[in-house]
Amino acid sequence: MLNRRAFAAALPLMLASPALAAAPGPVITIYKTASCGCCRGWITTMQRAGWRTKVVEQDDVSPIWRKRGVPDALSSCHVSEVGGYVVVGHVPPADIVRLLKEKPKALGLTVPGMPWGSPGMERPDGKTEAYDTLLLLPGGKTRVFARHA
Repeated sequence: MLNRRAFAAALPLMLASPALAAAPGPVITIYKTASCGCCRGWITTMQRAGWRTKVVEQDDVSPIWRKRGVPDALSSCHVSEVGGYVVVGHVPPADIVRLLKEKPKALGLTVPGMPWGSPGMERPDGKTEAYDTLLLLPGGKTRVFARHA
């Protein structure tokens, strides 16, 4: 059994080994404004979950979601594209993984608004609110994809 010092010394070698290194996560392209702090929090959450991020800063992200068929009422402060889907707002990484695995006939996912406790919207006092991740269907329709307490 390795002690902590031996493990710490061996860790860089283990990570350099292709057999032991984790495969990089999917690339997600994120469109955001330069001034949005909660978007930075969501990006950090995605990176910690293993996603590779490509961040594109724009003055206005609404043309992106509109082009993808997302109604304004279901929009948020940032919009992403991954695997042919659109992801709008503070969607948890696990919901995106599930979307890509199940491949439903849909536009993508959204968490409208900015619910407390969603990724990037954590509060120092730990307060959260229940929210739903919605599956975006053509024509602006939705159905609940995941519930978060």
